[in-house]
Parts: sequence; structure tokens; C-alpha cells
Amino acid sequence: MLDPHATVPDLQAQRRQLRRVLRQRRRNLDPARQRQAARAVASHLQRQPELIRARRVAAYLACDGELDPAPLLTRIAARGCRIYFPVIADDSPLGVRFLPAPSGRGGWRRNRFGIREPAAGRALPAWQLDVLLMPLVGFDRDGHRLGMGGGYYDRLLADLARRVRRPRCIGLAHGCQQVESLPVADWDRNVEAIVTERGVIRTA
Repeated sequence: MLDPHATVPDLQAQRRQLRRVLRQRRRNLDPARQRQAARAVASHLQRQPELIRARRVAAYLACDGELDPAPLLTRIAARGCRIYFPVIADDSPLGVRFLPAPSGRGGWRRNRFGIREPAAGRALPAWQLDVLLMPLVGFDRDGHRLGMGGGYYDRLLADLARRVRRPRCIGLAHGCQQVESLPVADWDRNVEAIVTERGVIRTA
């Protein structure tokens, strides 16, 4: 049982354990279920007001069993929405910047984690995005999120919280990644909605 009042070292240990369990859980989904879940999430999301109005959306390239946003991105790109992806940037205070999706098969590179990212393009400040879609390792119904532990999205969400203009931040995950409650740290930032194949959970 996770202790929400644990000390920081205990909290980190709980999170590492939970990450291992939930990452394995999503990896265990067979390809057919992964594709089915991705299509269901696309159907849920494309009807949401944020996505209907959005002109600039940042997403990610799925790996390690993450919920794949590709079916949604294909649909919204077809109606003229501009798609951006995060790029690791050590020279940025947030450690990440957002570049437009390359137009062809070329134009990609792999970062130090082996994840593909755009190799070039004009960066867009995160606060100018309309929607930010982020992968989750775990989540609960209160909007608490568990990421991979790198802190990139935590820093980004903290910065966006101080902005007058900011994107709607939405977490994507498989339903099997939901837990009753997550151990929460002072630096954690919630997302405003979570979408799985089961539907949309509004948290703000």
C-alpha cells in the first residue's frame, strides 16, 4: 500500500516501484489492444472543445508501451492543425523546447534516450501552444500524474502555471495505468484532463 505521507526518500522509492509495475503493465498490452486503445482515445479527444479549437498541438512519439497519439494527430493535422514535438534542450532552463513535426520521413534524430525528435525547425514557446498532450506512466482520478522521473514535464508544468496564457495540459494513458491514489510530492503538478480508451477524466 502506498503511503501518501511518506518522507522524500520513501516517496521516491514508492514511485520507482510503481513505475516498474505500471510500465510493465502497459508493455504487456498486445499490439492489437494498443491500436484499439489509440483509436478510442483519438475518438474521445477529437470531440473535446480544446481539440476542436486547437491550431497548435504538442504531442510525443509513443514508445515503451505508451498510449500512441498518432491516430489523433493524423486527424487534426488533416484539418490544418500544426503539430509539435518536444526536443531535449540542455541550453533551455526547462530542458526542453518544441519544434514542428518534419514534413517527411527525414528530419528526425534520436536523442540520448533513443527517442526520435525533430532535428530542426523554428521552436515555439510552450505557452503559445493550444494543447499539450503528454504521456503518463500512472495516474489517479484527482489528476495526479506519474511520469518517467526525468522531471521535464514537472518543470514545464510549473512554468506554465505562472503564465497568463498557457495550453490545456492533457495526459494520455491506458486505463490499466490508473491507480487509486498516487504518492504526491510538493513539486508535482496536475494535468487538467486525462484520456484513456475508457473516456475523459476532467480534473480542472
